[in-house]
Amino acid sequence: MTGVVVGRRGRRPAGGGVPLTFEVIAEAVRERIRSGGLRPGDALPTQAVLMREFGASSLTVQKAMTLLKQDGWAVSRPGKGAFVAHHDHADDLDGPDATAPLCGTAARVEALELALAEAAQQIADLRGRVEVLEAGGGERGR
Repeated sequence: MTGVVVGRRGRRPAGGGVPLTFEVIAEAVRERIRSGGLRPGDALPTQAVLMREFGASSLTVQKAMTLLKQDGWAVSRPGKGAFVAHHDHADDLDGPDATAPLCGTAARVEALELALAEAAQQIADLRGRVEVLEAGGGERGR
């Protein structure tokens, strides 16, 4: 079975026909990034927003987001949402590399760095709470 893509409504020849809705959504988001409407680090539109904008189901929007993440255009921050991935040439989104996102290992490293930074902040917050409790002993009885 060569040259076949499994899509929303079954199979279709690769490269043929009209793009599926999730592909249209992913391309629209990529275009917003390329044009500078969404910058590296910006939050991507929520699932609900994309569902309304494109008249799509939640599964279709999830597939679009998965595609963006796999291709290195977006990263997830647990509990925070999805964000535009940082590109090697973030200031040159209109240049020849405008369609080349940070991919593969580099995108995974970035996602791990973001998760690590968030975890470090949570640890710092917890340390602060512990210090307050130890200094004043105020909330220990709860």
